[in-house]
Amino acid sequence: MSTPRTPKRTPLRPPSKNKFSRPDAPESIADGKPGGRSARRGARFGADTGAAAERLQKILARAGVASRRQVEEWVEEGRILVNDQPAALGQKIGPGDRVKLNGRLVQLRFGTRPPRVLIYHKPEGEIVSRNDPEGRPSVFERLPALRRGRWLAIGRLDFNTSGLLLFTDDGDLANRMMHPRYGFEREYAVRLLGELGDEHFRSLTEGIALEDGSARFTSLRTEGGEGVNRWYRVVLPEGRNREVRRMFEAVGFTVSRLMRVRYGPVELPPRLKRGMWMEMLEADACRLAGVPVPQRSGAEKERPPRLRRTAARE
Repeated sequence: MSTPRTPKRTPLRPPSKNKFSRPDAPESIADGKPGGRSARRGARFGADTGAAAERLQKILARAGVASRRQVEEWVEEGRILVNDQPAALGQKIGPGDRVKLNGRLVQLRFGTRPPRVLIYHKPEGEIVSRNDPEGRPSVFERLPALRRGRWLAIGRLDFNTSGLLLFTDDGDLANRMMHPRYGFEREYAVRLLGELGDEHFRSLTEGIALEDGSARFTSLRTEGGEGVNRWYRVVLPEGRNREVRRMFEAVGFTVSRLMRVRYGPVELPPRLKRGMWMEMLEADACRLAGVPVPQRSGAEKERPPRLRRTAARE
């Protein structure tokens, strides 16, 4: 009787031993594949029972599921379950809890983890939404895929507005940069048909009455121009829907071109052309979020960011 041959194993690639792999692993919200790598990784993180319980909306925001405000709306709609029971506003959860959104298991993230931030030069003709009834091109079609969570847009830009658009996988950072109380300014380059007079400058900087409340530019300066076109730089302390366009319309001017050039401390890099994105350095992203910068060895130091142009996915 012959002895069965044992297959040879190369010493460079030892057999994988994943003790968290289970044939009944739950479906992951990140990749939608039962028992996939993300689901197994979620089991590993869930084993960290030493982490303190935190509010549900904070945990889901940190995981990049949605902003805290959106999570609160989902809780009120009954779309979130904690341990198969309807979640409550302000409820705290820990590593041992199971959270589901629309019946799908969510990978939880406890403790501090460096956020990721993308800097994107949005061209005109793209919508900042994942779902559009008109089927227009979406900015999300150009972004790199994430293993866990999803990209959240920090603020919005109109379909016909170009310029700086930031994305992050951390809902806390997105909320921090969009909430008015944190005072992240937005700066725009604006091209008008016509030239502003002294009275227009005064009205726009002192306050204009709009249908959703008063609005004003904290800074307004001339940038030159040719013919009937004039360029201006404006700074807003907030980001309401079509606010720049509506303010100029209120004083009788039409915006023919609008481009965001700065959001808070982040400026649009001159070498980042339309339709291109680059990832912010980890240290800069941590400083933006107000979290500690991880200490890394010399071999692990980050390389300078590279510019990337990603074709829209089918």
